[in-house]
Amino acid sequence: MHGLRAASWRRTWGYWWGPIGHELAMLSNGIRPCSGRVEVKHEDQWGTVCDGDWTIKDAEVVCKQLQCGFAVNALNRAPFGEGTGPTWLYRVDCHGNESALWNCSHKGWGVFTCPHYFDIGVICSGFSDMRLTGGDTACSGHLKIKKEETWTTVCFSHIDFKTASVICNELKCGQAVDILRGTYFGDGHELIWQEEFHCVGNEAHLADCLRNMHYTNMCSHDAIVVCSGYGGYRLANGNTMCSGRVELLHGGTWGALCDYLWDLPAANILCQQLDCGVALQIPREGSFGEENGSVWNASFSCQKNGSLLRDCPVRALGLDECPAGKEAHVVCSGGRLVNGTTCSGIVEIRHGDTWGRLCHSHWNLQAASVLCHQLNCGYAKSIQMEDGFVDGNGPIWRDAFHCKGTESCLWDCVRVTLGNPTCSAKEAATVTCSGLAESLRFSGGESRCDGRVEISLHGVWSRVLDDNWDIRDAHVVCRQLQCGTAEKAHYLPKSERGMGLVGLRSVQCTGNETQLMLCNTSHYQTVPTGVSEDVGVICSGESQMRLVNGTNRCAGRVELYHHGIWGTICDDNWDLSDANVVCKQLGCGHAIEAFVSAHYGEGSGQIWLDDVNCTGAESDLWACPSRAWGQHNCQHKEDAGVLCSDFLALRLVNGNDCAGRVEVFYNGTWGSVCSNRMSLLTAATMCKHLGCGDGGGIDTDFKYGRGSGPTWLDHIECAEQHSSLCAQTPQVVQVPPLLCFSLLVPEKLRVVGGEDECSGRVEMWHQGSWGTICDDTWDMADANVVCRQLGCGSAVSALSEAAFGEGTGPIWLEKVHCKGTELFLWDCPAKPLFGKNCDHKEDAAVNCSDRPRRPATGSTRLSVPVILCILLGTLLCLVLAILAGQIRRARAQQRGEFLGTGVK
Repeated sequence: MHGLRAASWRRTWGYWWGPIGHELAMLSNGIRPCSGRVEVKHEDQWGTVCDGDWTIKDAEVVCKQLQCGFAVNALNRAPFGEGTGPTWLYRVDCHGNESALWNCSHKGWGVFTCPHYFDIGVICSGFSDMRLTGGDTACSGHLKIKKEETWTTVCFSHIDFKTASVICNELKCGQAVDILRGTYFGDGHELIWQEEFHCVGNEAHLADCLRNMHYTNMCSHDAIVVCSGYGGYRLANGNTMCSGRVELLHGGTWGALCDYLWDLPAANILCQQLDCGVALQIPREGSFGEENGSVWNASFSCQKNGSLLRDCPVRALGLDECPAGKEAHVVCSGGRLVNGTTCSGIVEIRHGDTWGRLCHSHWNLQAASVLCHQLNCGYAKSIQMEDGFVDGNGPIWRDAFHCKGTESCLWDCVRVTLGNPTCSAKEAATVTCSGLAESLRFSGGESRCDGRVEISLHGVWSRVLDDNWDIRDAHVVCRQLQCGTAEKAHYLPKSERGMGLVGLRSVQCTGNETQLMLCNTSHYQTVPTGVSEDVGVICSGESQMRLVNGTNRCAGRVELYHHGIWGTICDDNWDLSDANVVCKQLGCGHAIEAFVSAHYGEGSGQIWLDDVNCTGAESDLWACPSRAWGQHNCQHKEDAGVLCSDFLALRLVNGNDCAGRVEVFYNGTWGSVCSNRMSLLTAATMCKHLGCGDGGGIDTDFKYGRGSGPTWLDHIECAEQHSSLCAQTPQVVQVPPLLCFSLLVPEKLRVVGGEDECSGRVEMWHQGSWGTICDDTWDMADANVVCRQLGCGSAVSALSEAAFGEGTGPIWLEKVHCKGTELFLWDCPAKPLFGKNCDHKEDAAVNCSDRPRRPATGSTRLSVPVILCILLGTLLCLVLAILAGQIRRARAQQRGEFLGTGVK
């Protein structure tokens, strides 16, 4: 042996084993050492482990037990081939800190015979740690890998530059700069790592790379890896993933970026490299909290041609060494237009790390205008698909943005997912913007066409002040913003005045100009904050509508914004047809109830409409026949209201105010919430929404009873923060938990073709379609799970050979093996049907015990109220008969007494 001496691996016939007590464990048939099918030896016989819910925590115990480092992958469904012999362990549930697999919770040794196509496997790292030693920094040096308790050296010939890139990334040391020949070992006795690494370069961990064994004992030089030392950048403390304080990772430590030359072009580079669209603004200092950790000095300005921040020199600063106002912040758009031009195309937004398109049916001109403004592309001219737009790919989000048009970005609009239908790739939302960034806008108004006038000069929104502001000036503003004609020119009260820089003063227009900048003006006059007169305008624009005094946007008193004033609607002739138009116009589904007599409280001010008479097909309420605007014979005690189908509410039942079963009100009905994938963060969000503190737990044991009716929500995934930040002043918008990213799911299991809802062919919803189940191994245990899941009691019979007729579409499962105690059919071991082992003549079916009784042929089924009426009617007839008999006897008695007196 020359140079390094070989480490002694315990490897025999492809098996890795570790003795614990009288049981043994090994990995069999793996693709490399420390990977393979998990097998255990019990009572002197080797067997396998079966688990449909095998997790990384379970795999971690196996890897640790076999001294194979940490778990890289936990695999099920026989990834390393089917084993033989008994199924020793079933449904293992580990915490991750157990010393042996059988010390985890399980059902008992050999209690369940599981098909071997459910055998589980693991891929372990094979090593427990990695480091670079002896270099000038923590991000350069000799590469060392730890096996069990011993550090080994990696041979220079066993890695390449792609492998070095993975190492630098995993160590948070930026990019690989070089790999060098290290020490000449001569007659040294260092241990050598005997695997050669073959990385693609994009792996998250060195353990994810492919490897092959080298049994040679020769290695002349070890490997030195040199990393850039800069590990990445992120946005911290923002209200979205695409806003916040800019932070650098340098030498393994995150610190705030101190950039003396930080500006909007530099911020734009960062937003694009973070895949967050374009930079919207650089907020003022303190917008994202104070940094109390490290500070790194760097500059994007060193390269503004699209280079990365890691290409700039970095030096450490103390906490107090970054001057005020030099800490870098940014708000990125998080939205973009693709497959078109800079200001037109298919709309995409980002969920987590994934970009996806929006559905056209949920998209309107108001939301499109907000996005155009957000992207500095003017206003929305059209939302129709243009010939030049090319269909994209990726997911289509079901988010619907309900905007007034005055918001600074889409995230300030109400966003709803619940109840929105899916749509195809050809139905993606699009927009064509005007293409010119608006240099003028309204701020703080009730609609897109009124408010305080602001002007953008050199990329900064500034105030417009004037001591002689009149209707001619206002006409120019309305014309420029395409808001009709001016109805009012006014000054803002002190409480509504702007803050900061003044862009224009002493505006003098003739009224015919197309832009405010074409009028005679005075520029850039700075005045003390809140002293001069800010100017405002009310344009004719378009009418607006809202619902007031409901608990959310889809219920309440109907109010209209017209001529700059909010007013109500009289309830004369108010019905569901009118309410349907309101709900549809607001994107709130259809009407559940049309309320009268100020159900949501009396409004104030103007009553705009009376005697509204819609057919229900109108797109806007003001398109319905009615009296003229402002003509009525009503009082506010007659204000009209609506309850729409998309009204959402949350409550806890069968407990107390802060504990119970979660129910959601949607489409006029209370329904349940499924707990699949619900995290403690989601529970905490619900508790906060209900006013029950910031924390919460999840109970899945039916402690508060089982729900009834529909299941409205499943797979709710709430992010840590549901709020938005856009435009000048950070504005936090609280979003209730039902507006988290969530899915409306249909019933996932049903029976069809039988006499009722508790008998028939079993069908399962999967991947967007209903499919059947093959009857191979179908028995009473399987049928019991189906009946219980459907709320139909226990199984009477498990039927095969398409007893209730042949189904259509896919056959999703075969060889289902339920114990009978599972809550859901998909909790049972089963084999997905990818081949042609079954056809629909083998569709499985059930008959359950709780079947509603059917009336005999030709008979009429009587309801309970009808039966009660018959019984009460019979009793009443009997009472009347008795009373009639008593009256007749009384009259006969009187007649006898009369005759007894002798009077004729």
